[in-house]
Amino acid sequence: MEIHQLQILRELGDLGSVTAVARSLFVTPSAVSQQLALLQRGIDVPLTRKEGRTLVLTDAGRVLATAGAAVIASMADARAAIGAFEDDAAAPVTVAGFHSAGQALFAPLLGKLRGAGAPRPMFRDEDVAQQDFPALTARYDLVLAHRMDHTPGWPADRVAVVPLAHEPLDIALPAGHPLASRDVLRPADLAGRDWVVSREGYSPADILAAVSAVNGSAPRVVHRINDYTTVAALVATGDVLGILPRFTAAVPVDAGVVLRPLAGIDNRRRIDLLARPETLRRRSVRLVADALGDAVRELAGDGA
Repeated sequence: MEIHQLQILRELGDLGSVTAVARSLFVTPSAVSQQLALLQRGIDVPLTRKEGRTLVLTDAGRVLATAGAAVIASMADARAAIGAFEDDAAAPVTVAGFHSAGQALFAPLLGKLRGAGAPRPMFRDEDVAQQDFPALTARYDLVLAHRMDHTPGWPADRVAVVPLAHEPLDIALPAGHPLASRDVLRPADLAGRDWVVSREGYSPADILAAVSAVNGSAPRVVHRINDYTTVAALVATGDVLGILPRFTAAVPVDAGVVLRPLAGIDNRRRIDLLARPETLRRRSVRLVADALGDAVRELAGDGA
């Protein structure tokens, strides 16, 4: 039993003939007869009968047509409710982000969305390996995700992707380190150093692996830390070097740490916004996505 079949049955009761129903619904009379026959297969009692050359409803047909009208009205109400939900600019929007993105972007985003009628973002931090970001779109409306340039792209058949930034990862040095006087570093400059770096599967660990591959020696990793504030604090002690993203690490100017660009290897990560395609049809979600884009551009300047 399909909604369009109930609609045809209802129209037959109101209009009195298959031809009139066909004209009303902009289909052929044979299409109307076919749908009525399919509806009848699932019902044990006759829904229509012949009166001369005219097809009319039986008592059972009129009962089902009346019930069908209520179903059709309910479906119309449901469609209207969904339409209102999708058009509601102030509806809540759940936003998940990896730690450094949350630290750098959540507060500015909230500042951009104040005022009557603005969406209400609800933030969560999700520190996952890059291959696990797409699955988060099942739990959140928008997911701030990152991946290295050389890694596989996001699954386009499962998620929509809004590019936000192309962020370099720089070498973090103690302010007084001899390498801090150089404008640009190369992998050979970093051989034989001790490191604080993220866990495997995260961008800084990928960068260090590439540096080590170019140098032909295994890195000496002393600390495995994902929190960039802690990384910066350990680098400032002078015992280790680190790898930090240029825009989102938010290292204070008085932290005793300087960042230097790294040349000679692929050291950029893409910061993207992931969502299920149907989620982006909601006006509130689109407004938050636009505000996130503005926040990233302000944070990164020309580097975005």
